[in-house]
Amino acid sequence: QVQLVESGGGLVQAGASLRLSCAASGRTLSYYAMGWFRQAPEKEREFVAASEAFTWSSSRTIYADSVKGRFTISRDNAKNTVYLQMNSLKPEDTAVYYCAARYGRLWNDPPTVNDFSSWGQGTQVTVSS
Repeated sequence: QVQLVESGGGLVQAGASLRLSCAASGRTLSYYAMGWFRQAPEKEREFVAASEAFTWSSSRTIYADSVKGRFTISRDNAKNTVYLQMNSLKPEDTAVYYCAARYGRLWNDPPTVNDFSSWGQGTQVTVSS
């Protein structure tokens, strides 16, 4: 019952930064654990980052080893929006990035695709060398 719309993707050179946004409607995201996943052609959808439901924890976050130290997930509760700040982008970061929501707290560490029930349509991120 929560609708998610990603935006902010684009074509950039290696080393550049992008900020992805996930705008939600229909429900208040404070009650949802949020995640970012990405999927490259011919590859499985993989976990990128997640944040615990705000009502459960205001600070708990989880990152894939491949993006730790470069990507940051954050929330703006007033705007009902989740962000993914991506710095020092690499060609291997090229993929369609998806925002996902799970009602309640996170369960698995790292989270899996099946942990999330609501998904956005995805936004393309392309990093050239």
